[in-house]
Amino acid sequence: PAFIFYHRSSNGNISFLFILSNLIHSNTMFHINLYYSLILHVICLLLVSPSSAFVTKIIPRILPDGCSTRSFALLMFTGIVEEMGTVVSLEERDDIPLWDGTKGKGTELTVEAKVALEDAYLGCSISVNGVCLTATELSENKFKVGLAPETLRRTYLGTLQKGDAVNLERASEIGGRNSGHFVQGHVDGIGSVKDRWIDEDSLFYKIETSPEILRFIVPKGFIAVDGTSLTVCDVNAREGWFTFMLVEYTQKKIIIPAKMPGAKVNLEVDVLGKYSENALAALVPRLEALEAKVESLEKKLSSKEPEQ
Repeated sequence: PAFIFYHRSSNGNISFLFILSNLIHSNTMFHINLYYSLILHVICLLLVSPSSAFVTKIIPRILPDGCSTRSFALLMFTGIVEEMGTVVSLEERDDIPLWDGTKGKGTELTVEAKVALEDAYLGCSISVNGVCLTATELSENKFKVGLAPETLRRTYLGTLQKGDAVNLERASEIGGRNSGHFVQGHVDGIGSVKDRWIDEDSLFYKIETSPEILRFIVPKGFIAVDGTSLTVCDVNAREGWFTFMLVEYTQKKIIIPAKMPGAKVNLEVDVLGKYSENALAALVPRLEALEAKVESLEKKLSSKEPEQ
């Protein structure tokens, strides 16, 4: 396995950094130090300058005259909902064309929208309640997307009904303005509304979720709830919940305020936390091995010290 990161310089050039997990041999101190230095460099980039160290969807950029270029546009979401669309239909189909010309079964969602269709094209990514989906059919005021079995398992999109409102956001290019945070549209799981209350003009929510998701949620950290970039207020890992609040402006722009206790929400934790854990998971065993080697060397040296 390998970590692959890129760094975007001030002039827009992108340089790639590849860090192979088997780059070094544990019996070479220089290589160990080099490996740790690279890992620490990546962690620092993730924590200090997220936009300078990231891996995401890469799409070739096309020039206005139709000539392709070797530059890249790296796209994801920001968690700033652009509009609320309306579910037109959710249906099971058994006539979906597959790659080999045969027909297959699948689930298709049709959504009525306006802003999300601006500059849309077949194959583009649209976030629906925080789920990155591929547009398979476009019309003047509607688009269709397919819901894969994994999507249906990880999210509650399979329970949507005709007339339901959904949060919509188009993919954005990294490097531009981002008023939210890096959102992939890869939902980690589902949460449930445990409580909600009003604090002056703010609306608070308490969400229950699994320990697997909760371990990545920290106070004042980011969380995407139904595709909305929000700041975590409090976390109670023992009782299995976290809270967030919606300011007055946001309340009118997203679907969450309509959700009462018991309702489901899609959750995506801050991906930087997952990348950092991955990097540290690779680092810790090597640190432990290094500490053991140092301890062994110290014992050997102490045993060879001349007696006074």
